[in-house]
Amino acid sequence: MKKIQMVDLRSQYERLQADIDQAMQGVLERTSFINGEEMKVFAADLGKYLDCPTVITCGNGTDALQLVMMAMDFRPGQEVIVPAFTYIAAVEVLALLGLRPVLVDVHPETFQIDAKKIATAITANTVGIVPVHLFGQCADMGAIMEISKNHGLKVIEDAAQSLGAVYRMPDGSRKHSGTIGHAGTTSFFPSKTLGCFGDGGAAFTNDPELGQKIRMIANHGQRQKYFHESIGVNSRLDTLQAAILHAKLPHLDDFVQRRNAVAKAYNQAFALHPHIRIPQLVPNSTHAYHQYTIRIRGANRDQLRDFLKNQGIPTMVYYPLPVHLQPAYHYLGYKEGDFPVAEQLCNEVLSLPIHTEMEEDQLDHIISQVKRFFA
Repeated sequence: MKKIQMVDLRSQYERLQADIDQAMQGVLERTSFINGEEMKVFAADLGKYLDCPTVITCGNGTDALQLVMMAMDFRPGQEVIVPAFTYIAAVEVLALLGLRPVLVDVHPETFQIDAKKIATAITANTVGIVPVHLFGQCADMGAIMEISKNHGLKVIEDAAQSLGAVYRMPDGSRKHSGTIGHAGTTSFFPSKTLGCFGDGGAAFTNDPELGQKIRMIANHGQRQKYFHESIGVNSRLDTLQAAILHAKLPHLDDFVQRRNAVAKAYNQAFALHPHIRIPQLVPNSTHAYHQYTIRIRGANRDQLRDFLKNQGIPTMVYYPLPVHLQPAYHYLGYKEGDFPVAEQLCNEVLSLPIHTEMEEDQLDHIISQVKRFFA
């Protein structure tokens, strides 16, 4: 049996090597390493895939969040609602821009921000909501967009983990993750569903005026070279990474299907297990399964991790400490017990290996060893 990895990037590269190498070689021959033609073509084709007219590539997913928030002209001291159980990027950007993150607890089974709790967090100072589509599926975007409409709030989707997922809106229309709110962002970190060979990110929007602003801010605040209309930053996806992503983009739906096949095997194996809670699907959302995350109940999660490690099976805990208990964010004034679901999840969640190249004997080994621990 081949060594088990959380994400087997080498095997995926070997399977797609001819297309990727050809794309990289083209960039090397043209030596247009910044803002080359491949970057423009990738952005256009990603927009076609997402059915979204404006895609702005940038340096990474965190930059994408910052660019969007700057373009929306949020002012220091204003409040933006974010989930209490999440990767830190969205909260970090808010803090860096002088905005106040307002945390809301999450749903215990889907791990997404609990839309039913958002309304109570809204104040006269609230300007936005950042639903983080954690682990690969969308938050309850139908409800969130209704709240946005009723309160005049901007919605920025953090789709760094959910590219390839689709959400069915209340009117029956189907929209890609990241294209439902006023703007969306994603990451092309190598382990993501669509990953490059370094850092990369993108922002997307259906609003051409907002898109133009985002693009300008990403380029030092200039629309025309050396004429700076606003304060900007320097954040771009280099041409080599764009070429790699463009070679992989036609395989994105296949990547999602392969990850779903692994998740289906896990679900069937663990659905009735007394100590394992499998992830619950959000109604109306498909799942890209960037991570397959279970909850361990009535047993010691860390002992299970150690046992699996000894069997050659890596695992990860996303995330071991909720936002409100992170030392950097004590200034927000939250305390232990304020977000009980987030705190509980941090003690229970465990992510198992999932990727596009999982082999049957590897999957069987993981499942059998998880069951063996409890037996």
